[in-house]
Amino acid sequence: MAEAAGAGVDVNTAGNQTEVAMAYLQDEKTDGDMANLNLGELDLTTDEFILDEVDIHIQANLEDDLVKEALRTGVDLRQYSKQVEAELQRIEQASIKDYIKESQNIALLHNQITAVVLSPLNNRLSGTKLICCSDLSSISSEIQTLQQQSVSMNVRLKNRQAVRSHLSQLVDELVVPGAMISTILDSPVTEQEFLEQLHELNNKINFAKELSFRETLACSDIQDIVDRLKLKAVSKIREFILQKIYSFRKPMTNYQIPQNTLLKYRFFYQFLLANERTVAKEIRDEYVDTMSKIYYSYFKSYSGRLLKVQYEEVADKDDLMGVEDTAKKDILQSFFSKPSLKSRNTIFTLGQRGAILTPAELEGPILVPHTAQRGDSRYPYETLFRSQHYALLDNGCREYLFLSDFFMVTGNSALDLFNSIMGKTLSMFLKSMSTYVSDCYDSIAIFLCIHIIFRFRAITAKRNIPALDKYWEAVLELLWPRFELILEMNINSIRNTDPQKLGVLDTRPHYITRRYAEFSSAIVSINQTFPNERTNTLLGQLQVEVENFVLKMAAEFPSRRDQLIFLINNYDMMLSVLMERAADDSKEVESFQQLLLARTQEFIEEILSPPFGGMIAFVKEAEALMEKGQLDRLKNDEARITQLVRGFSSTWKQSVESMSQDVMRSFTNFKNGTSIIQGALTQLIQYYHGFHKVLNQPTFRSLAVRSELINLHHLMVEVKKHKPNF
Repeated sequence: MAEAAGAGVDVNTAGNQTEVAMAYLQDEKTDGDMANLNLGELDLTTDEFILDEVDIHIQANLEDDLVKEALRTGVDLRQYSKQVEAELQRIEQASIKDYIKESQNIALLHNQITAVVLSPLNNRLSGTKLICCSDLSSISSEIQTLQQQSVSMNVRLKNRQAVRSHLSQLVDELVVPGAMISTILDSPVTEQEFLEQLHELNNKINFAKELSFRETLACSDIQDIVDRLKLKAVSKIREFILQKIYSFRKPMTNYQIPQNTLLKYRFFYQFLLANERTVAKEIRDEYVDTMSKIYYSYFKSYSGRLLKVQYEEVADKDDLMGVEDTAKKDILQSFFSKPSLKSRNTIFTLGQRGAILTPAELEGPILVPHTAQRGDSRYPYETLFRSQHYALLDNGCREYLFLSDFFMVTGNSALDLFNSIMGKTLSMFLKSMSTYVSDCYDSIAIFLCIHIIFRFRAITAKRNIPALDKYWEAVLELLWPRFELILEMNINSIRNTDPQKLGVLDTRPHYITRRYAEFSSAIVSINQTFPNERTNTLLGQLQVEVENFVLKMAAEFPSRRDQLIFLINNYDMMLSVLMERAADDSKEVESFQQLLLARTQEFIEEILSPPFGGMIAFVKEAEALMEKGQLDRLKNDEARITQLVRGFSSTWKQSVESMSQDVMRSFTNFKNGTSIIQGALTQLIQYYHGFHKVLNQPTFRSLAVRSELINLHHLMVEVKKHKPNF
């Protein structure tokens, strides 16, 4: 049936069955043409044929019974093959004819099978498909419904859990435990349990306030109990804190101990501030009043007792740098005059007073006045000032930290509270200091106090305590003008000094320049840590006046030699004192080094002139003419040159020895005298070397006296023998 359909023949409509069968056979014959046959793997003519597979097939065919029988009987296989093929064709033709003969019945059978079996089956399958689709749709709808129900249940569960959490917290906050009631009513405030329950009570009070704003009805159930507990807690806390504050007032009480106790219970004041501001204000005012009186009383007493151990001999208006030693002679003879300083120079000398600025002294223990009195000890003003203000710094920093911590204040509020406590004490300090400073003429003491304040201000800044900043500024505003005034008084005293009234002239260092050197070195050394331009300006003015004074004093000497000795002695002394304390590169040191060098060089020329002046003058004249090329103008000075050569050779040793002794007698500083001698001898050798060079010129080579010149190397060796050793 399939082949018939493939040949394009409809068996139900064919008119001649024989013709149809013959056409089919013709098509089969055509399709089987050997020329178009594709044998594939069976094609023996292809290169792809594999002989091993052929052997396998031959071996399998030899096992066949028919093949075995044919081989046994000796049948010709080719002939036998043709017979078999003919038989197969015959059978095939017979089969085709039977098929054609029964084709109508086969078609009818096919139609009946299709009508009876396939149609009901298709209908049943279609019905089943519809039912399945309907069931699936119903299942999908049920799944969506279940999902929605699950989401809804989950939301309700979360809502119930959230409500339960809030309600549980609400109930916990509303319930007042019996342990809290008994602890607040009966336990001492110093017990840890009371502090813990006070925290809980504070939370319940805050929670009740929050609920009252929301108009929660449950709040009214506990409001009365919470209010009563609050009143009881406030009463007990107030009594406890006031007792601690009153304990400050007891004599000889170390108020830092109760302060530390209060810091342990700082929450008490926080509780009062949050729940009973009137009581909190009462406690704060009571503390301010108590501590203000305590600090004022303590520091007033301490300051008064400190003044009793101050030096009795203090500087007055006549103790100035330019005042001569005899200025107070008449006053000293007066019975009612106060004792004078043993030495006015101590006013301008730093000595060991500068040690007050070292960290060990600056932050050392404060003075105990009664102990100092028993030991008959006396101290300069800056030591008392340091002790007084270090006590203020220590107490002030501690008090500021306590106020910030206990009363919970910061910024300007903390400063205002601090000033309300310490303001009276600070005002007393400023008033007392103003009184003392107005009559003080000890400029070094004032300057040391200024630098003590600089360092104390740095300490408070390092501790981050701004409470005393304004006080430090107020103190400096008192001290700076006084220091400048005293310095200007000293400047004017030097400017107005009359050299003729200072007694007998002396080439040694003057006491006024020594005062200046000591004072200037003291100020410069103190000022190095905290440089101040105002100070440098005033010191510059003072230095100018001192230099002018030295020149005026030098002018009183009749000879230039004595003038130079006086100038060198004074410059050297001032430079030596300055270099002990000031830096080597300070303006004062550099200035006096230049002055000393210039005057020393001039003095060397001055002392070389008497014994060797002729030779020096000749060398300078000859060198000047050599530069101009006019040396021949001296060729007629043979007698002069001969006298110079023979005079130097015969007298130079005695002259050098005399010059050395004279220099060492003239200068108080042996080191400086030695330096001057060495400079003079070096200069002498240079002049003699120049003398040699001049006489070696063509103009003077013919002079016989050249042979009498001393060998320069020999002269240097001999000169070294005359150098003094100290």
